[in-house]
Amino acid sequence: MNRRLKGKLITARRLIHQYPELGWQEKHTAETVEAFLDKFKISHRRVAGTGVIADLPGEVDGPVIALRADMDALPIQEETGLSFASRYPGKMHACGHDGHTTILLGAAALLSETSQPPLPVRLLFQPAEELGQGAKAMIEAGALHKVAMAFGAHLDPHYPVGSIVATDGAVNASSDRFTIRIHTNGGGHAARPHEATDAVVVGSLLVMTIQTIISREVNPSHPSVITVGKFHAGSAHNIIARTCIMEGTIRCHDRELREYLKNAIERIASNIGQLHGAQVDTDIEPGTPALVNKPEAVALSREAAIYIVGEAKVWAMDYASLGAEDFAYYAQKVPSSYIRIGSHSPNKEVHPLHSSEFDFDEEALTIGANYFAKVATVAGTKLQK
Repeated sequence: MNRRLKGKLITARRLIHQYPELGWQEKHTAETVEAFLDKFKISHRRVAGTGVIADLPGEVDGPVIALRADMDALPIQEETGLSFASRYPGKMHACGHDGHTTILLGAAALLSETSQPPLPVRLLFQPAEELGQGAKAMIEAGALHKVAMAFGAHLDPHYPVGSIVATDGAVNASSDRFTIRIHTNGGGHAARPHEATDAVVVGSLLVMTIQTIISREVNPSHPSVITVGKFHAGSAHNIIARTCIMEGTIRCHDRELREYLKNAIERIASNIGQLHGAQVDTDIEPGTPALVNKPEAVALSREAAIYIVGEAKVWAMDYASLGAEDFAYYAQKVPSSYIRIGSHSPNKEVHPLHSSEFDFDEEALTIGANYFAKVATVAGTKLQK
């Protein structure tokens, strides 16, 4: 990549970073993407409201290679102190999606400026990943039409800049949300607990008992977690609560275990309600499935990564993440590979994803763009044969 293009990518990333937009609101971001593509005479179309699909022709017509980036930001007040920090109060690119979008723009430029890739390449600039909804909308809009393989990437501060992490099998967890509502026979005076059923006690027992699902019902070798992140009950210090509402998340990598955990929560909630004479209603909202990489796609990722950063800098994850990623919907449809691009600067403090102080080394933009361009070529060559 020449120095001029590298400078354009840094400029584009900083522009996108200054104007972060939440899921389904990425109007300015989509316009920035379209303006960049226009400069390189790459055809594109708007889909799913704020999504953008761009197509590059191949040397021959045939199966399509898809490359995907997400564009949405998070509802976080930025505290990085960067000169190009967010101009929108309460909104921030705290997960690197500004980088992902810019990386794919760089790949578009590289692919358009060289000879045509072996097979057609489709660039997917996706909205609403943080909501777990954007990938499905893009697929419904035809994003995977004629696609034979799909590739995605995430900047990762756990790894140093200059490294690429490509792993077979499960790399992200499924994510389901649950809401439990407890209704008792009526509130009462805190000094006379025998006259009422306490929704706080019922809810507290339920929170603690749910934790035994993971510790006592799940094989310890199968990573999984159930977290209650929200608990609301009561209106005053001296009144026994009549109702309680709690919300949480279920994460795991295995499809059968995913269903077991849902059923276990419903079973425990129902039985604790009966134990205390309370009405307990459980609602589980299905979320994204686990993201599972296909070995044949990961092999192509590794080949491309080795070409870009060298074999010594191409690693595999020690363990899969329990974070969710809606790239999983693409991976359910076509063989896919989702990698990590190291983004941590040497000798700088690491701030995790979704932190108000998150930032990344912009050298990762060049590495990511070169990787995407190379994997499109490698995959196209492989599928041609």
